Amino acid sequence: MRRPTAFAAGLLLLATALGTVGGPVAAADPTDPVTVTVNTRAGLATVPATALGVNHAIWDSQLGSAETSDLLKAAGVKMLRYPGGSYADIYHWETHTAPGGYVAPNTDFDTFMAGARRVGAEPMIIANYGTGTPAEAAAWVRYANVTKGYGAKWWTVGNENYGNGHYGSAWEADDHPDKSASQYARLVIEYADAMKAVDPSIKVGAVLTMPGNWPDGITAGSDPGPWNQTVLSLAGPKIDFVDVHWYPGGSAADSLARTNHLPDAAWLLRQQIARYAGPGADRIGISFTELNVDAGRTTAPGALFLADAYSGLLEQGVFTVQWWNVHNGIGTVSEVAGQTDYGDFGLLSSGNCTSDGEVCQPAFNTPFAPYHALSMMNLFARPGDQFVRAGTDEPLVAAHAVRRPDGSVAVLLLNKDPDTAYPVALDYAGFTSADEAPTVHTFANGATGISTARSGEATARTLPPYSLTSEIQIGPTGRKLLPLTPVNGLKLPAAAQG
Repeated sequence: MRRPTAFAAGLLLLATALGTVGGPVAAADPTDPVTVTVNTRAGLATVPATALGVNHAIWDSQLGSAETSDLLKAAGVKMLRYPGGSYADIYHWETHTAPGGYVAPNTDFDTFMAGARRVGAEPMIIANYGTGTPAEAAAWVRYANVTKGYGAKWWTVGNENYGNGHYGSAWEADDHPDKSASQYARLVIEYADAMKAVDPSIKVGAVLTMPGNWPDGITAGSDPGPWNQTVLSLAGPKIDFVDVHWYPGGSAADSLARTNHLPDAAWLLRQQIARYAGPGADRIGISFTELNVDAGRTTAPGALFLADAYSGLLEQGVFTVQWWNVHNGIGTVSEVAGQTDYGDFGLLSSGNCTSDGEVCQPAFNTPFAPYHALSMMNLFARPGDQFVRAGTDEPLVAAHAVRRPDGSVAVLLLNKDPDTAYPVALDYAGFTSADEAPTVHTFANGATGISTARSGEATARTLPPYSLTSEIQIGPTGRKLLPLTPVNGLKLPAAAQG
């Protein structure tokens, strides 16, 4: 997790086996249109109802407030994680305490659930592994689903538990004398058995690490292999999904380039699941429940990263992607592409100031740029839409596309260049656009909201610097789209289908 700025700096991910990125990629001549190719016959994953998620944390006294909930609903949030990253491993739900951490008023489980219901979002609840027990987790399931009838379906055992010191670095609470991956896996089985004895309909997830990121590939102690291999080999038959986090780190240019790793990372993760989780492993879903950047968190780079990463992961069949987090607090203030960046991991302003009082954030709950990117995702990729293959011939311009049940196609275009506008020419395979001007939603650097207009042509667009153009919605021609061909046999796991 990324703790509030006052508590600690974020965890540093090591250089990955997927490759390192040095600096900005050289751009092509901006006078030549960038070619965007959309293959409406190359099918990727279908957008699930739980696709757009965010994190709530128990240090946020407004997590259940009407104003915050209504903002999240307006952005299309459909899954909310609680009680907040690493705090989950010190949090005791029944007493609503987190020894060693700060618990704000009005953040208990019932308040969270009231907010989630107002948002219209499913909860994802993190059971306390670090300082809790299977019995405590089972009691939480009983309270949530038997006593209160909340129907809370998604439960994860712990948070980033590979960060308990087993591999050297220690930020995650873990009171167990044995901190090995094997012990975590054995206890995941106990947690799953105890929790499902109360409510067999729930889905239980285990913590894995992002392939190619620390500590993937490292074997410690008496474990039979690295963290992911060990957890999947032992607990695979008992779990319904795996839970992964990703903070790519580096400069704004670095993080925006590293989204290119996502197809390979998702493929590697599925290979690990298939190889180690035993018979029926294809039922196991994948959730990415924490993402954020180190540079440009409240400005255009954070927005571009969110839209690119959410799209890239959902294309690969991940059933929920969740930003870290809603409110977090001011960090290191800087200027990014002419805009003040508050170094805040939150989607919404906390309205606080630096310790010296020199810089203050805008009013509480003012949306930052990533919030608008999340809203763009809600306009672009709706539940039931199917992602299709899209790409460009310019490294600083990214494209994603979906085809909708009504036969229309929507395209998301990202300009990752802070200085240059790019004209683009869109080419479609298996689809001919209608004659009318498409509806275009745009979020540009420094904007305080999304602009919407019907303008231009479906096959040509100019992308402002550091911008999202989401969506170019092209109406059907009266003909059905040609049939889809699944790419790489991609199939949505049963756990993701609900």
